[in-house]
Amino acid sequence: MKKVPCPRCGAPALFGPKNEWRPFCSERCKMIDLGLWASESYRVPDKEPAPDDSPGSDPDTSSSSSSR
Repeated sequence: MKKVPCPRCGAPALFGPKNEWRPFCSERCKMIDLGLWASESYRVPDKEPAPDDSPGSDPDTSSSSSSR
């Protein structure tokens, strides 16, 4: 059976149906990883910034300059 490094601790972990925590080596590593996702320590970045976050998109400055 194939062994892969545990994403949490790096220990060898069986990657197959006999390992109920795969790809982790143990329940402990799996729960630590889940806790980090739940506490937002891990984040998936947005592909595009929000419209109000981009420079020059302030509605107060753009509307006043275009109406004059």
